[in-house]
Amino acid sequence: MTETQALTEFPRARSAECPFEPPPEFTEIRAAAPVPRLTCPAGIEARVVSRYEDVRAVLANQGASSRGAPSMHMMEHPNLNMSVVPGSILRMQGPEHRRLRRLLGPEFMPKRSESMRDYVRKVVDEHIDALLAGPKPADLVPDFAWPIPALIVGELLGLPEEDRTLFYEHTGIMMSAATDQPTKDAADGRMWEYMETVVAAKQAEPGDDVLSRLIRRGEESGQPLTFTELVGIGTTLLIAGHDTTANSISMSALLMMVHRDQMEPLRTDPKLAGPAVEEMLRYLSVPQFGLLRYATEDIPLGESTIKAGEWLVAALQSGNRDEQEFDDPDRFDVTRKPRPHLTFGFGEHQCPGQHLARTELQEVCLRLLERIPSLRLAIPFEDLVFKDEHYAFGVESLPVTWDDDTSA
Repeated sequence: MTETQALTEFPRARSAECPFEPPPEFTEIRAAAPVPRLTCPAGIEARVVSRYEDVRAVLANQGASSRGAPSMHMMEHPNLNMSVVPGSILRMQGPEHRRLRRLLGPEFMPKRSESMRDYVRKVVDEHIDALLAGPKPADLVPDFAWPIPALIVGELLGLPEEDRTLFYEHTGIMMSAATDQPTKDAADGRMWEYMETVVAAKQAEPGDDVLSRLIRRGEESGQPLTFTELVGIGTTLLIAGHDTTANSISMSALLMMVHRDQMEPLRTDPKLAGPAVEEMLRYLSVPQFGLLRYATEDIPLGESTIKAGEWLVAALQSGNRDEQEFDDPDRFDVTRKPRPHLTFGFGEHQCPGQHLARTELQEVCLRLLERIPSLRLAIPFEDLVFKDEHYAFGVESLPVTWDDDTSA
């Protein structure tokens, strides 16, 4: 494959042999043409960056603008020139983006995320209690994976308890590549209107939550956050903090059941949960379509150059399977020597909530192993329906069962 070869489509169909595998075309792209021009569902040509080091280089380059939403290249007929909403930290660039990240940074430091571990464990245990008290089989998607991160991000933002599970439907609509733009805009509008009421309440009576602390921190900095910025930040955190983590929980639980032998050591040594979760994050690459960027200047990349004015996609899922960086990368191995993966991105737009997501996944793994060690699929693996059109890789449903002598 060469750059002068006829255009082909952006790879999207996963391996027929193993749905955990990213599209097999990426192996060929990494080997022969690391930055080919491929057509995307959005109707654009994009340079697809596939190798681990190249992905990191692009995401760290100030000339790779994030003005397009992260997976907008997978939408049909999107408005690629839509204005960047204030507070939309995923799409902002330059000094204003750095200002907001500085204000937001203390909220997602490892120490802050670790301080939420007891709350995370409590939420996980409550949902395990509900599973054990309910009928078998249970569905881990609606009964476990979706409500847990919703409650946690709700706690983070200080949302009223009765509101913390109201946005399931809206995030699912907004994170699906199969959703048409009018439907997506309508869901976005409802989320925005809801967050306006939340921010107004925080400004009138601040509490002990991320939004309230942002209000105070902005005022102390001499550059107070505007109402629109706060709404934009809150909406972004609400969506990003729920959907991707929810799908990561369901897929991690599935991996645990498929690779039961690798999970057993975690039951006796909780310290192994950290490396195990990192391998899950690398192997699954839940943000399955990569990150869309726009070159505002020429970007040298090895022997190639991405020209100013070209769209590019940083293929995280490909970089995480790069043979030059990971030994036997298509093998799931929780004993693998840790090496930074790309699932949370890289550079100044790296996911701010990554430490909290890790805490959630670690507690999910540890508590499921301890309390429901016999957890297993209630249907054949081949009957599972995977979210091939969703920005975050997951399963539509995850029916499970367990033995009656499970520890409560």
